[in-house]
Amino acid sequence: MHVYRLISGIRIILTWVVGNYWWVEGGQGMASSVVCSWLMAACMSVACENDSKTTISMLSSDPSLSSRFTKWAARKRRRAFPISPKCAAGPPQFSRIRNLMSSCLAFEPCPDFCRNSSSSFPSLALSSSPFFSGGDNGALALGHGRRNKLNQPVHSVAIAVQPTMEAAPKKKPPTKQRRVVVTGMGVETPLGDNPDVFYTNLLQGASGISEIEAFDCSNFPTRIAGEIKSFTTDGWVAPKLSKRMDKFMLYMLTAGKKALADGGITEDIMDELDKTKCGVLIGSAMGGMQVFNDAIEALRISYKKMNPFCVPFATTNMGSAMLAMDLGWMGPNYSISTACATSNFCILNAANHIIRGEADMMLCGGSDAAIIPIGLGGFVACRALSQRNSDPSKASRPWDSNRDGFVMGEGAGVLLLEELEHAKGRGANIYAEFLGGSFTCDAYHMTEPHPQGTGVILCIEKALSQSGVSRGDVNYINAHATSTPAGDLKEYQALVHCFGENQELRVNSTKSMIGHLLGAAGGVEAVATVQAIRTGWVHPNINLENPDDDVDTKLLVGPEKERLDIKIALSNSFGFGGHNSSILFAPYK
Repeated sequence: MHVYRLISGIRIILTWVVGNYWWVEGGQGMASSVVCSWLMAACMSVACENDSKTTISMLSSDPSLSSRFTKWAARKRRRAFPISPKCAAGPPQFSRIRNLMSSCLAFEPCPDFCRNSSSSFPSLALSSSPFFSGGDNGALALGHGRRNKLNQPVHSVAIAVQPTMEAAPKKKPPTKQRRVVVTGMGVETPLGDNPDVFYTNLLQGASGISEIEAFDCSNFPTRIAGEIKSFTTDGWVAPKLSKRMDKFMLYMLTAGKKALADGGITEDIMDELDKTKCGVLIGSAMGGMQVFNDAIEALRISYKKMNPFCVPFATTNMGSAMLAMDLGWMGPNYSISTACATSNFCILNAANHIIRGEADMMLCGGSDAAIIPIGLGGFVACRALSQRNSDPSKASRPWDSNRDGFVMGEGAGVLLLEELEHAKGRGANIYAEFLGGSFTCDAYHMTEPHPQGTGVILCIEKALSQSGVSRGDVNYINAHATSTPAGDLKEYQALVHCFGENQELRVNSTKSMIGHLLGAAGGVEAVATVQAIRTGWVHPNINLENPDDDVDTKLLVGPEKERLDIKIALSNSFGFGGHNSSILFAPYK
């Protein structure tokens, strides 16, 4: 009893002394507990050793009792404190401790948890560990470097603790940034399914907007759209899939494969590609609306009538996934959906995968096919659409004072982005270089732009900064300009704020001729931007007959195409939810 009182007193004193010292040294308050627990175990073992002498004398008089007691004690030690054979052996320095402990506590220091320390007791040193300095145990070593009376080094006792982060992680050596170039393009639009045909029609000022023919819309206040009148998947998509898939997926698959063909990716080259470094990132704002609508109609009869593909073919990611399966591309593969800014988000993220070395080649862009009753009705309910049904080709008129809403369009636009050295290695035809871009959020309203255009201005400025581009070098902008009363003007004011002093700047809107392709808009407009760089011609703004009072037409391209030696081109896309995106292209040099 007196021994335990003595032990308790020693523990209290040591707790106070060591604990205060350790607190001053910046420890975590556990050193006192560690030391006192260890010393208390040692003291208890001494007491138990004395008690064991009495026990041994009793057992020696009865051999059978001694045998049973020995086996019982061994079993208790093994159950309470299992010790590996490696640890059980222990170093010779611990033989005396082991003798003391064996009679009462099964505690034997393991050489794997013992470390010499050059610091003076009771300082703490980090033992070698994968978390600290490359050793095999994450432990906190407690010990000292003085020698005992036998001139033997006193070993420290290491206690396993949670690893901590290194104070100053080593920085990676700087590496040369990988450049990203455009080597292929594919489109499905109301003005053509080939990049050259599409851009030729744009340069001529042709309009792809007409009366809707896909369904009876006579009861709708809006009966016009940028509808694709002639579309075929022959040679691009298997007939069975073509019948089952939603149009947004079919547009995506055909435009993606056309981009590969345009980029010179033949079967022989495809076989040589490292498919783990090839990815697909093509998004959609609306997804498979027709497939989902058909499923709802079938459900009205019975769930048994529903198409088993209705769920996967309605999701926005499945187009990219199906294209990757068809090509065998195993690199980054997913889709982004940020309303009408979708394509730009996909293009910039795809380029970042290449810059980071995660891919050498990426198909990217957007696709949408929402010209169906539920899609048209939804936007009519939002009061966002033009009702100029009597003159469809004049309905989409960005920056014109008589604009009354945007016109729905459909299609897909896909770019083949490639790492520069990879493209040069296979002898690819390089159309332009992708410089970078940025995203921001208005954080203001679901559908209305910020009154001061704060989010758009921030997005453009960040895109310039992150791409290392000077404001004065940007001389062409393919604007988002959808022909809505508020959106056009706010974007124009943001452009004036950012580039107002640039006398060479020319601005146009592709939507004046093909309408608003929603999630595909940015992809198609990126193709138009690259084509402007390639050809040296920028397409006109049609229907700009009576510009807004606050709009200076000196910045805007007129009713005819214009010759322009583009230095750097900017393409904007904004979406419901306040999503802003700006991406930059330049001639490859």
